Amino acid sequence: MFNNVLIGVDDGDGGRDAIALARLLAADGAQLTFAHVYQGDSAVSRASNPDYEAFQHDRIRKLSEKLRQEEGIEADLRWRGSPSVGRGLHELAEITEADLLVVGSSRRSLLGRVLIGDDTNAALNGAMCAVAIAPAGYSVEPQSMREVGVGYDGSVESERALELARIIAAEHHTKLSAFQAVSIPAYMYLGAPAPVDVEPIEHVVQHARERLAELGGAEVHAAYGDPVEELTLYSASLDLLVVGSRGYGPIGRLVHGSTSQKLARTARCPLLVLTRSARMETDGAEDGSATMAATG
Repeated sequence: MFNNVLIGVDDGDGGRDAIALARLLAADGAQLTFAHVYQGDSAVSRASNPDYEAFQHDRIRKLSEKLRQEEGIEADLRWRGSPSVGRGLHELAEITEADLLVVGSSRRSLLGRVLIGDDTNAALNGAMCAVAIAPAGYSVEPQSMREVGVGYDGSVESERALELARIIAAEHHTKLSAFQAVSIPAYMYLGAPAPVDVEPIEHVVQHARERLAELGGAEVHAAYGDPVEELTLYSASLDLLVVGSRGYGPIGRLVHGSTSQKLARTARCPLLVLTRSARMETDGAEDGSATMAATG
């Protein structure tokens, strides 16, 4: 599926979790690159403290070689000094023209530090590739792909997420399902009386199932409630949950407190966020598969 995969690694277990997920999502023969971000600015540190820069580079090379040997994986290495991990990952993804960035979700790992930080907004807006998030401890047990699910609400972003989920499910010869959460009406939050012509909840949920069934090729699910809570429950039966991003790229949206951020913390399976800028190319593919490319 993905042909140019950037894998966020550090000294914690999050890097190993990211490697395990990258193995499943990368196409055969894909270019794999370890990405490590350390505190500091590359240009400033080279000028002001070359010894620190040399120390970091030596440490990163040793870390990369250790991961290659322990995980049995061939990967290039990229590193970058940056004031924030999120900014550094975004810059490395652009430099390498990655079509997928994979990170771990431990709060001590790369993504955890992105979520904690609040200074990455400007650099992360408009992320140019999809982002996959491996749950903590993902690398401990052998992984497989038995069911791919997609969060769907009829939006353009969810349509693209569904297309991507179809491709992944087909490549792995696995089950595909789609889920729509019927949101709680605003009047219930406000404590206002229900409109006289309001449709019963069970009818709304049934209509959602019928709309999903029209998509074809996927087992359909719908439930009434908070989207994040319902998607979290849904994810417990999945091996991968695919969602679209309406905002400025998945990590930038994570920092802002979006649905994706909450799912990154609560999802029971790996989460794959497809950004607006990530382009799926299917034209000319004889086997019907797709590749990912970044667009400006």
